[in-house]
Amino acid sequence: MDVLVVDDEPAIRETLSFILEMEGFTVDVAADGEQALAKVHENHPKVVLLDVMMPKKDGYRVCEEIKKDPRTATTRVVILTAMGQAADRARAFEVGADAYISKPFDEDGLIALLRQLVAEGSSA
Repeated sequence: MDVLVVDDEPAIRETLSFILEMEGFTVDVAADGEQALAKVHENHPKVVLLDVMMPKKDGYRVCEEIKKDPRTATTRVVILTAMGQAADRARAFEVGADAYISKPFDEDGLIALLRQLVAEGSSA
């Protein structure tokens, strides 16, 4: 699988999934942090597109757990969130995020970033 989309908002999950599939990515979705971690371990996505504010486990905690686990540490994590303050961005990188994108996002920029990260994940 190329990309796991993690967001508690169904409309955002569906929209991102549709856009990414139209661009040729294989996609799965998760609605919360716990479901995301289960799917990361089960399906081994190359990239996790991760919202921050979610039930059960927030995106920062999910990112940190992905990066600290030797089985998943090479999984690329992109934080995609409405939280756009410098402190939010700094925290994302502190917990191991590979990229940080604020909502609303530029669709072409997101696609280009994901193509790069998926390609890097394929060659690792």
